[in-house]
Amino acid sequence: VFTTHATLLGRYLAMNDPQYYDHVPLTDWHGAARHYNIEAEVALERAAAHGAHTFTTVSEVTAFECEHLLGRRPDALLPNGLNIERFMALHEFQNLHRMYKEKIHDFVIGHFFPSYHFDLDRTVYFFTSGRYEYVNKGFDLTIEALARLNWRMKQAQIDRTVVFFLITRAAYRSINAEVLRTRAVMEEIRKNCQAIQAQIGNRLFVASTMGKAPLLDELVDDYWRLRLRRSLQAWRTARLPIIVTHDLLDDSGDPILKQLRACNLLNWPEDKVKVVYHPDFVSASDPLFGMDYDQFVRGCHFGIFPSLYEPWGYAPLECAALGIPSITSDTAGFGAYVAANIPDHRERGLIVTRRRHVSFHDAAEEICEQSFRFVQLGRRERIALRNQVESTAEHFDWQNLSKHYHEAHALTLQRLGG
Repeated sequence: VFTTHATLLGRYLAMNDPQYYDHVPLTDWHGAARHYNIEAEVALERAAAHGAHTFTTVSEVTAFECEHLLGRRPDALLPNGLNIERFMALHEFQNLHRMYKEKIHDFVIGHFFPSYHFDLDRTVYFFTSGRYEYVNKGFDLTIEALARLNWRMKQAQIDRTVVFFLITRAAYRSINAEVLRTRAVMEEIRKNCQAIQAQIGNRLFVASTMGKAPLLDELVDDYWRLRLRRSLQAWRTARLPIIVTHDLLDDSGDPILKQLRACNLLNWPEDKVKVVYHPDFVSASDPLFGMDYDQFVRGCHFGIFPSLYEPWGYAPLECAALGIPSITSDTAGFGAYVAANIPDHRERGLIVTRRRHVSFHDAAEEICEQSFRFVQLGRRERIALRNQVESTAEHFDWQNLSKHYHEAHALTLQRLGG
């Protein structure tokens, strides 16, 4: 059995052709492989596909390109799944969301509040993540859609803030020194406030038992007042919150930064959509977030993954397992599967945006519209949607999807006469 999760030639072609799937049937695979200098690798893929007793792949969109680029239609589809039990939190999932959201609040306070502040209770967290494939992963489309969302929210005077995290891995020197400095100052302010809190609490208790009602200022030593005042002076800054957390090796040539600047998504005080470009994957050792990726996802509200080329797409599936609504695309294997097998997927928080046979402009407008609707949901509606998403994730448990692998193995044995 040979199972392919993608085609190498497909990755190269898709990132250079926005109408990739329309042009696949017309592609000269040998000429294209030679053009990208991957002739040997593509020939090996074709040999594996044609030499296998049973040829399989993970999705219908990949089967389509295999038929035209590898010259053989897969015998079976083997959809990817997850061990959903590992992600299950049952009645705890809302508490976990709140706990990890507080950790994201900490980052947002340290990143934005030295410049200006906004109401965290009226803030929702959007994110996208994946390998740095600017076009294939739909980063270009996501940024365009959020620029339109920013304009639309300002026009409609929506009293909400969206903080959008773009998580990928790009070449960088180190974490930006100013980002680390403001975070250190924030921790100093927190330490001072905790010391003052403890001092006030003890002295207020003693005064109260003596029948006194002292002014709160009288309960704090001058030392702590001065220390807090100095921390606050070091905290404030006149600059805008920076849009990238690290010093990139190629700041001026980075496609994501170039588009953010072109779209004027620069974290202006009046912007409804704030941006944080984090060019490294989130992990527990990350000094900025200090939590694992799945914990970060749980703390967010909405994921956006409108990939142009994505043989399956685990990111929106992980969102579903963690109870987070998300957008995927019909050119991603996961999105195509959801559209074909879950009729009420939109109501269940699994939104499949169109990328086949539609323009970049129309796709961006659809994502903007879906995001705008989500931003207007109330807290109870968001909780209900998270419940719907989490219950749908059971469909993708390996206990349900492993049967396809057994069928592929049985087909191979049958062809061998076993």
